Amino acid sequence: MEDSQDVVIGKVTRVAVAEIQASFDPEALASVEEGIAKGAIPAGRVGSYVSIRDSGRRILARVQSCDQDDQGKLLAVLLAVGELSKEGVFFRGVAHYPRPGAQVEAAGDRLIRKLFRTIAQGGLSLGTIPALGNTPVGIDPNRFFNRHVAVLGQSGSGKSWATATIIQRAVEAMPNAHIVLLDLHGEYAWTDDEGATHTAFKDKTARYLDARDLEIPYWLLTFAELSDLLIDRDDENAPTHSAFIRENLEDLKRGGQRKDDYPHITVDSPVYYSLEELFDRIKEANDQMLDFGKTPGPLYGLFDKLLTRFESRLTDNRYQFLFKPRKRTSSESMEGLLRDFVGLGEPRAQITIIDLSSVPFDVRPTVCAQIGRVAFEFNYWNRRYREFPLFLVCEEAHAYIPRERGSEFEGARKSMERIAKEGRKYGVGLCVISQRPKEVSETVLAQCGNFLCLRMTNPDDQDYVRQLVPESEGKLIDILAGLSRGEVMALGEGIPIPIRFRFYKPDPAPHSRDVNYATGWKDGPEDLDVARIVQRWRWQRR
Repeated sequence: MEDSQDVVIGKVTRVAVAEIQASFDPEALASVEEGIAKGAIPAGRVGSYVSIRDSGRRILARVQSCDQDDQGKLLAVLLAVGELSKEGVFFRGVAHYPRPGAQVEAAGDRLIRKLFRTIAQGGLSLGTIPALGNTPVGIDPNRFFNRHVAVLGQSGSGKSWATATIIQRAVEAMPNAHIVLLDLHGEYAWTDDEGATHTAFKDKTARYLDARDLEIPYWLLTFAELSDLLIDRDDENAPTHSAFIRENLEDLKRGGQRKDDYPHITVDSPVYYSLEELFDRIKEANDQMLDFGKTPGPLYGLFDKLLTRFESRLTDNRYQFLFKPRKRTSSESMEGLLRDFVGLGEPRAQITIIDLSSVPFDVRPTVCAQIGRVAFEFNYWNRRYREFPLFLVCEEAHAYIPRERGSEFEGARKSMERIAKEGRKYGVGLCVISQRPKEVSETVLAQCGNFLCLRMTNPDDQDYVRQLVPESEGKLIDILAGLSRGEVMALGEGIPIPIRFRFYKPDPAPHSRDVNYATGWKDGPEDLDVARIVQRWRWQRR
């Protein structure tokens, strides 16, 4: 099929905005099938590409369906994906539709390879196209990472493999990459039975950090994030709680800093203050009595529920990494935190894996909100952000960037939506990974310029994704249910054309292999160290 590009295989019979209909010549199709690459889709069949010539213009289209009429003619529905210039450069979208009678030609391997060679920069390739003789899939790193990425697919479709491949290939092609990966289930860094730590990346390219050891402390929380943790929005006194905390928080931050070093302190400034002192102020106002103990103060008893909630957070061992930091106990310690966060700490690494698997579920959204905000703020205040772009990878995004509004997720959703809407201006890219796209913030997904869609059988999820991608590519979502593990339908600005391909196998692979029930139940252990399981449960350390 290498020389089949100029072979006419049919003509256009009907044109509409949503689709183009054509009739194929069986003899012409048979002539171009000879010599095609092994495993490639023969010309004119579903999944193959064709080009349409009309009035000096050339349109690239994908065969969506085929049929045969009573006379034996082959009828096809084509999905136009873009236009080709005279030099063979591809442009997304179609401005000039062909007329009925326009010639349809087979688009051979040579044309597709040329498209991928033209757009690929930096040697970044994610997989191969089996339908085109395993043609490598090259992508444009600038349009891929800068326009945000969504990796979507049901459980078991290969999302972790896809994510590991993307990061591994990016670091290999661009050694000075800076990637922060939120790992919710310990898939990209884990400890074996001997206590050794392994990652899904090559040695010295990744640094593992337990979110609790990283210590993003309470004094780095914005006022809104701290309020989400301490204030019950359903409490009738919530507005009073909010106003009191706001006033005293700003006063504590101002009082604990030298004015020369911090001249513009606000309630959201990332400077150290004593959380215990804030608690004491709330308690004092709640217990205040006037007239020598005869008259309750103006706020007497209004903070009872707030104090109970506050105290439960302070005394809960699960929250000590947040409320009782050991390392981040001064404003000056923030530099070390940021160095560790972006991979400039010791040892330096291109990939920072932040393990959230041991963080309590109810505080996880707040930690994710901080991580997202730190990523954005770092490059917002970094004058060299153009030379130091960051890429934040959010595994299981539906768990903390939900579509539905809810107080416990407000901070996380706002942080990630801010990156989605404004991050590109400051060199902060975002990758959201989810098995339930319908549950992910529509604002975040709508800002993604690249969609890597793996197997997805849920009709609701398919419809949701179909609404997010360009209208001309919506019909391509129909094939998601038929994808095998590791196969993806790729759509977006960083990919030359909408294409179905298979990801390269990551090396090393993430720790996300399916449990082998047959082997476990046949040859598995007859007993377990239950005491050790109880210990880990109590210590909240896997």
